Amino acid sequence: MLQQYLNWRTLFAVIAIGIVTGTIVYSNYLSDKIAADERMKVEAWVEASKFLINAAPDTDIQLPSLIRNEQKNIPIIETDEKDSVISFINIDSNKVLNNPYYLARKLKEFKKSNPPIVLQLSKDPSMINKYYYGESLLLQEVRYYPLVQLIVVALFIILAIVSIQLRNRSTQNQVWVGMAKETAHQLGTPVSSLRGWVEMLREMQTDEKIVAEIEKDVERLSLVSDRFGKIGSTPQLSENNLTLHVEKMVEYMKRRAAGSVVFEIQRHQELPIMTAFSPQLFDWVIENLLKNALDSMKGKGKITVELTEDSTHILIDVTDTGKGIPRSNWERVFKPGFSTKKRGWGLGLSLSKRIIEQYHKGELYVKHSEPGKGTTFRIKLNKVS
Repeated sequence: MLQQYLNWRTLFAVIAIGIVTGTIVYSNYLSDKIAADERMKVEAWVEASKFLINAAPDTDIQLPSLIRNEQKNIPIIETDEKDSVISFINIDSNKVLNNPYYLARKLKEFKKSNPPIVLQLSKDPSMINKYYYGESLLLQEVRYYPLVQLIVVALFIILAIVSIQLRNRSTQNQVWVGMAKETAHQLGTPVSSLRGWVEMLREMQTDEKIVAEIEKDVERLSLVSDRFGKIGSTPQLSENNLTLHVEKMVEYMKRRAAGSVVFEIQRHQELPIMTAFSPQLFDWVIENLLKNALDSMKGKGKITVELTEDSTHILIDVTDTGKGIPRSNWERVFKPGFSTKKRGWGLGLSLSKRIIEQYHKGELYVKHSEPGKGTTFRIKLNKVS
């Protein structure tokens, strides 16, 4: 399938290059043809001018006059043998009057564009007039046409790429949402069954400590199922004590971490931070960040969770002393499927970013990381006014 996709992409690229190349070649052919035709017109105009200068009083000058008067497209500058300007046609007179250097620049431009047409005025070879000419508007448009087409094609390609990326992202989101909801659905039946078994264990007077621990794990599975079920649906945000939820998740992860991992919560104010969020989904984000921190430290180190707020934002920094993330991967760690671990699907950070940015209208990003020294992830939430 991938090979077929690459073959089609290569074929489209070859066709596009062929179309653009063919257009450029044909445009150059047309411009050369128009340029040759314009030189013939200028030569005819010069010959008509020469005829009118030398014509006897009783000569019919209707045709040369028509040729001379009909020349309204090609700009021409007439000079003497020393290239001093004698006259000009089809050049903006207002620009010539307002700018004393305008005509000189035009003459220099015409000299580069085309060789002059020389008119011998008498038998003296030094007595000549030179006629320099530029390109008509039609010829300029034909020359610029390939550039315009390239711009149009480039814009079309950019729009096509953006459209494909948006479609792929939408499809990808639908796949992740479908997987999350199916996971929640599949967990629902065994969780309900386990609750029944817990009640049966109580009725059988099993050790209450064992039953209580099993019940905690069943509730944990129920919470996980509830979290997956909420992916793809707009959660209801309610005002809660954010500080309390962060502390609760830190305590939860501390009980499941190795004894050599130190947890620290830094608060810069005594009062709890109150804001609107979805408790289940927000707890999931904190849990994912703490799990990633634990995985990066391999059983020993320090995890610091810092809570700060200002007049407009709430900031939560999760810092570890683990292996760190190279600068080139700071954005990639949030891509679905990206993982440096041998096990796992690489969905934790991707789902966390989606929860914070799409559902809570905040930001989740790598604030700082240095290989061998650790990483800081930052959650940035808007305060509710």
